[in-house]
Amino acid sequence: MAMRDAIVIGAGHNGLVTAAYLAKAGRTVTVLERRERVGGLLDTVELAPGVRAPGVVHTIGRLRRSVIEDLGLVQHGLVTIDPSVRVFAPQPDGSGLTLWADAARTSAELRERSPKDAEAYPAFDARVRALASFLSYLHAITPPDVKDPSIADALNGLKLGNAFRRLGAKAGREATRAMPMAIADYVAEAFETDAMRGAIASRATMYTAMGPWSAGTTAVLLSDSAGNEGGAPGQSVTAKGGPGAIADALAAAATAFGAEIRTSAEVERIITRDGRAVGVALAGGEELHARAIITAADPKRTLTELVDPVVVGPHLSWRAANIRTPGAVSKVNLALSGLPSFAGADSTERLAGRIVVAPSVDYLEHAYDASKFGRMSDEPYLEATIPTISDPALAPEGQHVMSIVMQWTPYRLREGDWDAERDHVADVAVKTMERFAPGLGELVTARHVITPTDLERDYGLSGGHVYHAEPGLDHFFAWRPMLGHARYRFGIPGLYLCGSGAHPGGGITGAPGANAAREILDALKKRGSKR
Repeated sequence: MAMRDAIVIGAGHNGLVTAAYLAKAGRTVTVLERRERVGGLLDTVELAPGVRAPGVVHTIGRLRRSVIEDLGLVQHGLVTIDPSVRVFAPQPDGSGLTLWADAARTSAELRERSPKDAEAYPAFDARVRALASFLSYLHAITPPDVKDPSIADALNGLKLGNAFRRLGAKAGREATRAMPMAIADYVAEAFETDAMRGAIASRATMYTAMGPWSAGTTAVLLSDSAGNEGGAPGQSVTAKGGPGAIADALAAAATAFGAEIRTSAEVERIITRDGRAVGVALAGGEELHARAIITAADPKRTLTELVDPVVVGPHLSWRAANIRTPGAVSKVNLALSGLPSFAGADSTERLAGRIVVAPSVDYLEHAYDASKFGRMSDEPYLEATIPTISDPALAPEGQHVMSIVMQWTPYRLREGDWDAERDHVADVAVKTMERFAPGLGELVTARHVITPTDLERDYGLSGGHVYHAEPGLDHFFAWRPMLGHARYRFGIPGLYLCGSGAHPGGGITGAPGANAAREILDALKKRGSKR
């Protein structure tokens, strides 16, 4: 019976990142993926012959620069596309608001709409970048052991303190004031127009079950800009060939370093001995053993479905079952016979980033209200991209793809089920977008819908939650996913968590995977230790 150093459950991007770092350090690693291909949410799907679209997520600009460089992803084929535009937000009056990568260009265009907003924007963008830079330090460290802090925890505390001090007194006060705030309040302090407030506030709720007036949503926005060049409008970077190209590059890197990757290999349970995780049992009966068992699956599923409940115990099982995973997102992909025309967009350049339907904070709140009562709004918040503008090889010449994230489609519907509502989801998405892009419906030649129940069934996400756990203040830093289990050592000895349910959370960053790899390598070096 071969004994590996590590087994990784799940070949999503964080699982692959962890495996690649471990293999690079000379450790023997096997990655087991239940699906027939790697990548998880980094999926590129075929809508029609020759037409490819982002499966779930469509932008990848939050991926850590250190991960790209450490693992040589460019050498393994990763090509990123960073358009000059970040957001185009069409408005009900037929105009359009554009947020460019260049803050000065954004400010200049805002002057006609609102001189006050034009003046406020550069300072707001700079403030978001400063606060996000502090969070990037927080995201890179391991949360402390709250029961028995170590010297390493103390050193991390010093580094964090120095990063906070470098913010300066004013920005430091702003960080502690802003993070618990509702994003609706935060943007209202800076901007007077509904268009600006809605366009920026929307990003703080993306992929969550929170609304613009929910406490802590400002922290979500700042976290989204941490470690990247997003700033106030956020990033709009895509991968050439679709998001699956990142998964392919990560898999190639891991394999080049010596990791073994097996697809169509579903883990049915984690094997324990004397209360310690020592291996996995696959569907079909095969058993594999390793010194470290690492799960990239969500934390709720890991402890409630994969580990023997007797080993987990009633208290920890109860805590794991109460990790909040209220999925509230659907995905609609459209194959188009031509490029849609948006009111207020005088050039294709404006459509090359994220197209955001969020005319005001009130619009967002009304869409969110419906989800609180188990319904989908008829006027939802949408975020779309047209990746074929920058990457025309995704479709035949002259054709296009539209990737739409539809927010606040609650996992638990008050009436009916998502299989029955699938066509309605696509209809509402097209109808809503057609208010700003007349004739869009006539261009649609094929469509593909992913609902919250699809995310749970096909991607293994509890509750259909893309982030593995809600990014609220109760799942932040030392509380992610649970207090006492935030150091990547998870639940029982020998088991580690490297997915989006671990600190610093969800999104295509690779940060949980990289941080977990650091802790696992340290544990493997310490022979004779309990973890």
